[in-house]
Amino acid sequence: MTIEQLIDEVIDREGGYANHPADKGGETNWGITVAVARAQGYAGAMRSLPRDDAVAIYRRMYWLRPGFDQVARRSFDIAAELFDTGVNMGPAVAATFLQRALNALNRGAADYPDVPLDGAVGTRTLAALDAFMARRGAGAGRVLIKAMEALQGERYLALAERRPANEAFLYGWLANRIG
Repeated sequence: MTIEQLIDEVIDREGGYANHPADKGGETNWGITVAVARAQGYAGAMRSLPRDDAVAIYRRMYWLRPGFDQVARRSFDIAAELFDTGVNMGPAVAATFLQRALNALNRGAADYPDVPLDGAVGTRTLAALDAFMARRGAGAGRVLIKAMEALQGERYLALAERRPANEAFLYGWLANRIG
């Protein structure tokens, strides 16, 4: 799989233009919110956002900028999970899930030091990921993804509990973003 394929999958899942009244993100097209589109320099109507612009935004904002491409050099599956979660919850949230999972799985810092929960994939997070993968072996990536998805699922439930309007999205989030 490639980042191009991941982006295509996200765009297929997100669909075209939407403006759901319960969605705090407001207008979206190809899964890109109006706020993100504007921050990336798009000034036109959201209904008219070119797919190529959305692809470029996904690559820049949800793959390269958060450093998920660096994770992909170690495990594309983990990077794919980070990308998908980042698209839906923000890259910093996805990176924090990775950091929390790595910290919880380091056997009391015996395998590698805890990393700061700063939502940034930097040298310490990558070093912890390298150490985790080396020490835990072939199944390490699958376990790490399960831990990140557990955190993601809990966050979806909490979002629905705190804001009942989010219940309109909970089923889809769990059906399409977990597993």
